[in-house]
Amino acid sequence: MSDTPLIKEFIYNVSIDKVWQALTSTNQMKIWYFPQLQKFEPKVGFKFQFEDDNAQYQKEWVVTRVVEGKALAHNWAYQGYSGNSEVIFELFSEKEKTTKLQVTQTGLGSFPDHPHFKRERFEWGWDHLLGENLKQLLEKNI
Repeated sequence: MSDTPLIKEFIYNVSIDKVWQALTSTNQMKIWYFPQLQKFEPKVGFKFQFEDDNAQYQKEWVVTRVVEGKALAHNWAYQGYSGNSEVIFELFSEKEKTTKLQVTQTGLGSFPDHPHFKRERFEWGWDHLLGENLKQLLEKNI
């Protein structure tokens, strides 16, 4: 599997502060990211806490970088599977009340050669999570 970083960009018609809040609030993350999320804190070393839903692919994520209002990163690994990638969310103020979010995911080539870990699945996932779910959450009251 290719180890070329996966990079996607999304534009939201809201302030950078509103996007940052959605990236770091457990309640908002449950809406756009993963409903199984139980607890999250934007602190380096914090291990995401997920509800044990007996899913085959249990996430083991830890925050790796926080730059308040600008960047958030975490590893992306699965219990019982080889491979570890990193997801980096970076925020850029485009103009008043418009924010660009760039997501970069590295290390996808470290995952097993299996349909669940295919690059295309992650591409679709970011389009769905950030291009649909997060956009709807952020812009629903505009």
